[in-house]
Amino acid sequence: MRVGDPFPQRIVCLTEEPTEVLYALGEERRIVGISGFTVRPPRARREKPKVSAFTSAKTDAILELEPDLVIGFSDIQADIARDLIKAGIEVWISNHRSVAGILGYIRRLGAMVGASAKAERYAGEAEAHIAAVEA
Repeated sequence: MRVGDPFPQRIVCLTEEPTEVLYALGEERRIVGISGFTVRPPRARREKPKVSAFTSAKTDAILELEPDLVIGFSDIQADIARDLIKAGIEVWISNHRSVAGILGYIRRLGAMVGASAKAERYAGEAEAHIAAVEA
């Protein structure tokens, strides 16, 4: 993290979800690496280096990006997380399994990058869309 800025500046996203959310929040400048499975938003594949698959990652390539945060999902990525933590990298692994969990994830990720208000709006829009579909 940069001096004077308490939020991560160099994030590696091991899965598509954090990439999609950070772009939606206008925080894509913080992303320095993404999953090879990322398809949303399409421009992310053109703009960011691909450093992981879902169950594997190029640890050396991730370390070369000098991330101050790596974001992953599920115990399936536990080995990747372990290797990065041993290398001194901060890692956040979430394990959301429901719509409520996903909405909470959006809000937490927004808070982690100093974009709580944007994340609240984005999650609120998703909740409204879900409610409209269910109506």
